[in-house]
Amino acid sequence: MSNGHETEPELDGSEPELAERLSAQRPVPGAGFRGALGRRLAADDPGYGPRPERLRLTVAACCAGGSLLVALGALSAVGIL
Repeated sequence: MSNGHETEPELDGSEPELAERLSAQRPVPGAGFRGALGRRLAADDPGYGPRPERLRLTVAACCAGGSLLVALGALSAVGIL
């Protein structure tokens, strides 16, 4: 979320004042709720850790193998194989 007003050029008349008033009066959860939510999310974190080494190489190899199988299937369907 950003605090900037990306839509300001589109607003006319009293709309910028209304936008300011609405953003100032936006309800925010209490500090106790936010703290409890943060602790719960931290406790529920599965802890997958960092990405595996050579992830891009593994993904590339899987994509290449899948593409090869699709190409073989297409050649088989056309009757070349």
